[in-house]
Amino acid sequence: MGQSVSTAKLTSRRDCNRSQLSKSKSTALIGQMQAEEAEEVERNSIDGLSDIISVLPDECLACIFQSLTPGDRKRCSLVCRRWLRIEGQSRHRLSLNAQSDLHPHIPSIFSRFDAVTKLALKCDRRSVSIGDEALAQISEHCRNLTRLKLRACRDLTDAGMLAFAKNCKCLKKLSCGSCTFGAKGMNAVLDYCPALEELSVKRLRGITDGAAAEPIGPGVAAASLKSICLKELYNGQCFGPLIVGAKNLRSLKLFRCSGDWDKLFPLIVDRVTGIVEIHMERIQVSDIGLTAISNCLNLEILHLVKTPECTNVGLGSVAEKCRLLRKLHIDGWKANRIGDQGLIAVAKSCLNLQELVLIGVNPTKISLEMLASNCQNLERLALCGSDTVGDAEISCIALKCIALKKLCIKSCPVSDHGMEALASGCPNLVKVKVKKCRGVTSEGVEWLRTNRGSLVINLDTGEQLDASASDGGGAQDNGVEFPPMVASQIGAPSIASSSTGRSTSHKLLGLLSGMSLVACTLRRFGNSNGSSQS
Repeated sequence: MGQSVSTAKLTSRRDCNRSQLSKSKSTALIGQMQAEEAEEVERNSIDGLSDIISVLPDECLACIFQSLTPGDRKRCSLVCRRWLRIEGQSRHRLSLNAQSDLHPHIPSIFSRFDAVTKLALKCDRRSVSIGDEALAQISEHCRNLTRLKLRACRDLTDAGMLAFAKNCKCLKKLSCGSCTFGAKGMNAVLDYCPALEELSVKRLRGITDGAAAEPIGPGVAAASLKSICLKELYNGQCFGPLIVGAKNLRSLKLFRCSGDWDKLFPLIVDRVTGIVEIHMERIQVSDIGLTAISNCLNLEILHLVKTPECTNVGLGSVAEKCRLLRKLHIDGWKANRIGDQGLIAVAKSCLNLQELVLIGVNPTKISLEMLASNCQNLERLALCGSDTVGDAEISCIALKCIALKKLCIKSCPVSDHGMEALASGCPNLVKVKVKKCRGVTSEGVEWLRTNRGSLVINLDTGEQLDASASDGGGAQDNGVEFPPMVASQIGAPSIASSSTGRSTSHKLLGLLSGMSLVACTLRRFGNSNGSSQS
């Protein structure tokens, strides 16, 4: 009996071991199968993603490429021939190093990028640039070009610009700097490009100085021009016929251009009545020119930067007639020709003033109080390099400027007491910049920050601020920056954007899943007969 029981127990134990061994084998087999299935699912999902991209129309894929950085676009173009073709055909902006060795590669470059409408040709000042033949060849490939930027292309002549202008008649914007072609080349553009809207010229070396200079313009482009910007020209007045003939001109910017502009402004304002922006920096203009400018009744933006012959009288004439003025920048250059009298005239007449920048001007509490009381829309105020703006003036601003949002104070005799006044004033104030005001301490700023936590305060006690004004233009020694908060400024977008370094695959997948255009296209393809593109 005992022996049979022992045998039964041994048999039972063996059966149990066999069962456990069989179970472990089954578990291992199931795990292996699950792993294989997971691998297959993953492989199918990858194949599915590949299939999704393959059925995307070229237009959708091009839209995705346009949302990527330049570096990621280049990497995408290496994936396959289709992506290479679509990426090239969808690129509308191109910036090239315009050295002379670019010439042999022009056909291959523009056969790939055959849809370019905005082109920048930039050459190092120490290198030999492309010449007339290369520019003519580029223009033959880019007949739909709308924007051209030329930088330091010193080997271009009038003949090259003529060939370019004849081929690119759709040009809307031309910007050239440090080039050596002259009046004939510029006139060629004005004669053959009837759609030109913006012209920016800086350091054009080919223009003859003096009375022998050939006049520029007006040409057929004068009727469409809306913006003219001239910088650092030895004889900028040779552009007089163009400016006078541009009847639809809205923005005129003159920086460091020699000549007597008092004689030209009466002719300009007599024929050009729609100007809304005038920017003058270091040019020969006086109250005579300002009096002429006062006839621009639609003027909204005026910059007087280091024009020492302009006084209270001229500013008063502008203020009296130009009642739509909303941005006024004055750099008095410590000449003390513009002060309380001119600013009081502005306060009386320019009730729509939104932005006021005073550099090297010495206003007192009298004019500041009138500006604060009358100009109820004043949102941005900068006071730089003034010997008369102290705590009393800042207290007046804090009390009266109800709409003020941004305040910049630089190199003024203001102390912590002025900062204390801001704690309870200017209810809409969001940002204060204090630069090189010796009386203002970090403790005073910290007290203001504590008592008004929502206020952004920037204190700089040492380094000089070097920034341009809100509407662009030349550099200023005592600059102040206000981001545009109203009408869009006239200017050019950059040719190429910088890379953010994000993963291309993540961007591509994110765009595929998030863009409504792609989703709609996929739905449309899903409901169709199933045809796909290779």
